[in-house]
Amino acid sequence: MKIGGLVFAALFIILAIIFLMGKGDKLIAGYNTLSEEDRKGINIHRLRILMTFISTVTACFCILLSFIGKDMKSGLTATLFYIVITIIIVILANTWAKKK
Repeated sequence: MKIGGLVFAALFIILAIIFLMGKGDKLIAGYNTLSEEDRKGINIHRLRILMTFISTVTACFCILLSFIGKDMKSGLTATLFYIVITIIIVILANTWAKKK
């Protein structure tokens, strides 16, 4: 087990808690650079939910990789699973989190 992965996991858990509390909008890449008019087209509550979810998944991924160690097959499987979840989150952020 590597301590570095656990430290990063703790940081992502803290980030997830910040998003869950309704704070940290300025930490969302892309959202903080939008104009006020463009921000009105985003459902920030849904975007925070997605950011909380991806932060939590990233923390779990860091913990998992810390325990896997040098097992390449398990590490590759976990990484592919993480990539699929990330792609789904990006799609949801560009569809579900937009106001209609």
